[in-house]
Amino acid sequence: MTDDHPSPRFHPRRGPAARTSMSTPRIEHDAANKRFVAHLDAGDAYLAYQPVGARALDLQHTVVPEAARGAGVGESLVRAAMDHARAHHQQVVPTCPFVASWLEEHPEAQELVAG
Repeated sequence: MTDDHPSPRFHPRRGPAARTSMSTPRIEHDAANKRFVAHLDAGDAYLAYQPVGARALDLQHTVVPEAARGAGVGESLVRAAMDHARAHHQQVVPTCPFVASWLEEHPEAQELVAG
C-alpha cells in the first residue's frame, strides 16, 4: 500500500487494528468447563456459570485480565452468554455483580432473567 492509503489493519495513531479497543474478541463457549472464554494477549477472560436444571444458567463470575479491562471484553462475554441462553431457550440468574449491572443497562435482555 502507498502512504496515501495505509493498510486497513493499521491505524497511524493506535497501531495494529487487532490491538485497539474497537476489536471485538472472539468468544468461545467452553461447555466442559462451564464458561464463555476470550483468549487475549493479556490472558484468558471468562464468564463462569453453573446450569440450573435444563432451563437456566447461573452466571456466577466474570474475570478479565487487568491489562484488558475497560476495552469491552466483559460486555462481550455477557452478550455471548445472553445469546447462548436465548438460542437455547434458557433463562439466566445474574449472580455475578458485573452481569447484574449489565442487565440493568440493557432492558432488552430482561426477558432472559429467571423469575
